[in-house]
Amino acid sequence: MNHFLPAYSVGPLLYCPANNKGIVNSLIQEKFGRQFSLALCLEDTIQDNCVADAENILISSLQALYAQQAQTPFFLPKIFIRVRTWEQIKSLLDRLGNSRALVTGFNIPKFSLENADAYISAFKDINRQSSEPFYMMPIFESPSMIHLKNRASILYELKGKLDDIAQFVLNIRVGGNDLCHMFGFRRHSNESIYKIRPVANIFSDIITVFGMDYVVSGPVYEYYNGKNWDSGLRKELDDDRLCGFIGKTVIHPNQIPLVNEAYKTPLKDYNDAKAILDWDSSSPSLVAGSIVKERMNEYKTHYNWALRTLLLAEAYGLK
Repeated sequence: MNHFLPAYSVGPLLYCPANNKGIVNSLIQEKFGRQFSLALCLEDTIQDNCVADAENILISSLQALYAQQAQTPFFLPKIFIRVRTWEQIKSLLDRLGNSRALVTGFNIPKFSLENADAYISAFKDINRQSSEPFYMMPIFESPSMIHLKNRASILYELKGKLDDIAQFVLNIRVGGNDLCHMFGFRRHSNESIYKIRPVANIFSDIITVFGMDYVVSGPVYEYYNGKNWDSGLRKELDDDRLCGFIGKTVIHPNQIPLVNEAYKTPLKDYNDAKAILDWDSSSPSLVAGSIVKERMNEYKTHYNWALRTLLLAEAYGLK
């Protein structure tokens, strides 16, 4: 199991086009709170002929944040850059200068067998030359994930490649909208993506292959206003948690507090987790009633759950 706290604390990952010049003031003024991460996107939110301009704006934004932080400290989230190609990674870091210190890592869209080796090599290179780690968050949304005949072998081959740099893989992420797009699907605000069985099955396979060794983050939910958007998001977050996802990609600040609330740890879970991890090793019994006497705690079968529960409590707090 992955018991690395930073992997749990990515939280709601707010996507923002890299050419959004207003993001600097929003961060300085802490408009989005203090419990989220940020992805500056150079991929599918940017027109193909505008990438160079978006790169320049991204670099200018991070340099402005770096200079302002040195004068008047404010909350800075974990910042990731969603790139288009592996070549952009080193190029952007070189151009960022000292402000590269603000970059936690890179999101890798449409991560697949076709590009995995190039990205992994790039991450080995940048981390070999850096005293602080740069993390990778590969996104599984490639059309190659869809076909049942090859899906399992593709996922296990990708895992073998990522295991080689596991210390730099912060989260595995899934692209729900990209996968839905391949089928021509789109859910309404009162419908969970887990009702779309072909897509939900892909998610399940990703969790099966990666969920025991990596933190896997939940798919984007595209509604942020209008009828049922908040109750729909809460329902999908319940499904995320039950299916093994931790955290979620968000596309609007309205979604941030709902994600943070959903991942807070219930007090009874926290107390049971502590009891399991503090189990009396000299006791002849490895099973006991829960703290509030409503369920059974078993040391051997609930140990990994307890470790994950305490990490979630540390990352998101208690409710």
